[in-house]
Formats: sequence, C-alpha cells, structure tokens
Amino acid sequence: MAFDDYKVVLYRNQPDGWVAEIPAIPGCYALMPTREAALHELSAIFGAIVAEYRERNQPLPTDTTELVHA
Repeated sequence: MAFDDYKVVLYRNQPDGWVAEIPAIPGCYALMPTREAALHELSAIFGAIVAEYRERNQPLPTDTTELVHA
C-alpha cells in the first residue's frame, strides 16, 4: 500500500500548528507550523513506518477510516 491509498486527516492545532495524520496507522502523524510542512513531514513519517513494517515482514493496516462532515 502507498501513501495515496490512505485517508489523511488535517486539522488545526491551536494556536500555532497543524496536525496531519493517517488514522489507520498507529503513530503516523506530524505536528508542524504550516499545513504544507505537516503534510510533507507526514509523508516522511509514513515512509519510515513502511520500512519498519517491511523489516518485520508485516502488512500495513488496511484503511477503514470513514470521514464524516460534522
């Protein structure tokens, strides 16, 4: 599975930051000062997590995230 196969949730972390996360993968999140930086960092973190899963010969979790507009 690739980065684009997962839903990314992006939200403001008041007062001075943004969080980007892939809820389907534990620990896959980034907190940065801008949206762009958070998404860029999330991509790098995703890559590191993929490498860990490969080293353990484990499949990545399936994305079962449902997005609901509240």
